[in-house]
Amino acid sequence: MNLRRDVFQAIADPTRRAILVLVATQSMTAGAIASNFDSARPTVSKHIQILTECELLQPQQNGREIIYHLNGSKMKEIADFIEPFRKMWDDRFNKLEALMKNYKTK
Repeated sequence: MNLRRDVFQAIADPTRRAILVLVATQSMTAGAIASNFDSARPTVSKHIQILTECELLQPQQNGREIIYHLNGSKMKEIADFIEPFRKMWDDRFNKLEALMKNYKTK
């Protein structure tokens, strides 16, 4: 396992974000995930591997199949990290909006 893999680099890729959205609604096998993409299965498997290394997906052996689940606690860590930035930008946009409304009335 590559412990140096950056979770933000992992979610920067649109295919990996799409995989997370898919698995968020229902746990799936790699084959079921791959069937939702036009990419070759080994390409999708590599994306799944990266998401697993970042602990965003959790594999669970079920007989001969591996079922992938979304790791909600890891997703919450990302959301918690981003939240202060979202609040900062909301505050800035609210101040700008108030300024513009004030400017319009003058």
